[in-house]
Amino acid sequence: MKNKKLIILLLILAPAAIWLLMQNNKSTLKDAESGFAISDTSIVTKIFIADMKENSVLLEKTPDGWILNKKHKTNTRVVDVLLGTMEKIKVKAPVPILARDNVVKRLSSIGIKVEIYQQSHRINILDKLKLFPYEKLVRVYYVGDVTPDNLGTYMLMEGATDPYVTHIPRFRGFLTSRFSPMPDDWMSHQVFNQTLSNISSVSVEFSERPKESFKVNITDSYGNYQLIKLNDNSIVDRYDTLRLLNFLTSFRDLRYETRLNNLLPPMLIDSITNSPAKYKITLIDDKKDTVYIEGYAKRALPEEIKEEEYFKLIPDDRDRFHALINNGDDFVLMQFYVFDKVLYPLSYYTRKN
Repeated sequence: MKNKKLIILLLILAPAAIWLLMQNNKSTLKDAESGFAISDTSIVTKIFIADMKENSVLLEKTPDGWILNKKHKTNTRVVDVLLGTMEKIKVKAPVPILARDNVVKRLSSIGIKVEIYQQSHRINILDKLKLFPYEKLVRVYYVGDVTPDNLGTYMLMEGATDPYVTHIPRFRGFLTSRFSPMPDDWMSHQVFNQTLSNISSVSVEFSERPKESFKVNITDSYGNYQLIKLNDNSIVDRYDTLRLLNFLTSFRDLRYETRLNNLLPPMLIDSITNSPAKYKITLIDDKKDTVYIEGYAKRALPEEIKEEEYFKLIPDDRDRFHALINNGDDFVLMQFYVFDKVLYPLSYYTRKN
């Protein structure tokens, strides 16, 4: 009988206890205006960043890592820096009253809007019982420019009246650049990231030397390969096994230098990509996913200053080349220093030294 009364009492008090806990979690006015830091970034699920010029990025946490604008892999290091900033950021001081109006006005014109979402639960009793998960918007604030001493950053919480000078203790510098609304600043530069065990086949084609084009099929997991001469689809029986193995293990973490989509005029990019590609690499992994790139010569002098009659006299850049990646969506700059090891011709693997 006593147990039954106790259960009834708990059922009556539980809603009141939950309501009180929710009220206690509400910040004071001061915290609401200056509480920029996120105490637990491990449960951050989504970050939206936008400026006043319609540039924006959406970073979302997935089982496979952070994704940019629902389709691109992100630069893990840059995302980690942002999360660390959100966790460590502190208020250095309120903006002086005499400067307040000017700072607010500037934030309204050049401020970067930041929205932060976290995983939350509609019922959370002392962090022991968590029920009904959902995504909750926990912060919205504006990031401004640097203070005159270059050691602080102006920030304003949405709905607040007073801006603040923020910083990270023991860090000398400002924080605005860490909240970039430009997609290029967040994209992963990774082109290939396959291990030998993940590769099903790789082909390398040379438009100017078709007899040097080849394909490698990995027939099993014991290191048995099939080398094919693409010019006539004949199988090459004699080749340097060690060199071919080095080739197949070189596709781990190959990255481009710079994404050029927004740095070069579209007409110039079209002009380059409408010319024959010098190199084509096609990699198919064990899940039948394909990574395909086309490489184009880069002139030693800027293409923007070329004169058509003299263009053919300008030598190719020996350090870098252009390429199309991500199914042709991205035009990038690559370094031969990074990619040379996967651009050797067929004769490199078949000749005798």
